[in-house]
Amino acid sequence: MAIVIVLGLMGCTSQSERELVVSAAASLADSFATIESAFERAHPGVDVIVNLAGSSALREQVLEGAPVDVFASASLSDMDLLVAAGETAGDPRVFASNLLQIAVPPGNPAGVAGLGDFANDDLLIGLCADGVPCGDFAREVLANAGVVPSIDTHEGDVRSLLTKIEGGELDTGIVYVTDVVSSRGAVEGVGIPEDVNVVAEYPIAVMANGADPESAAAFIDFVLSDEGQAIMAEFGFSSP
Repeated sequence: MAIVIVLGLMGCTSQSERELVVSAAASLADSFATIESAFERAHPGVDVIVNLAGSSALREQVLEGAPVDVFASASLSDMDLLVAAGETAGDPRVFASNLLQIAVPPGNPAGVAGLGDFANDDLLIGLCADGVPCGDFAREVLANAGVVPSIDTHEGDVRSLLTKIEGGELDTGIVYVTDVVSSRGAVEGVGIPEDVNVVAEYPIAVMANGADPESAAAFIDFVLSDEGQAIMAEFGFSSP
């Protein structure tokens, strides 16, 4: 099993194995690590390389010519841009959905009670950056709630934001429900009212420049299979 952050860090595989590069949104890190292992057990001739980053960064990698077999995005808009550019082979398929949640360090030392606290400039508050799905969705949630946030840091992806909350560098931030679940107590969640929350849909597609379209299609079929969907549910995702 191999998980990397950038394509340049790919490891070597045996001559009998085929590498399958899966570029996946950072919020999929834990679920796709488990899916990677399960898929490789079912397809012993394939070595899955999971390339994790913000969806917008991964989109730009594809547009710049990076060799990618499968793209799994945290937003429909990033995938739509690749479809428009002719970078996908076949139609994308939505394989999961997610919701936003407020995250705080264990014990919630700042006493964050809800979205209104994001206007408090006495707190250390973080969001994902503009253009990153978790950042765009968080700003949409805050706008829905009529809150003008006082933001101290804009992180490049949700894992970076979560790490700062886990470490107590920030009093709070807005991440995905699945990030709170996968943290296993390293952060605590504070609910966002359903009427202002946003549903994030996750599309997946075979890339036109990939080296192994057959394995790419098999990987997507696995993600959408009963076994794959059970793994996604284990990490807090909802089925499409």
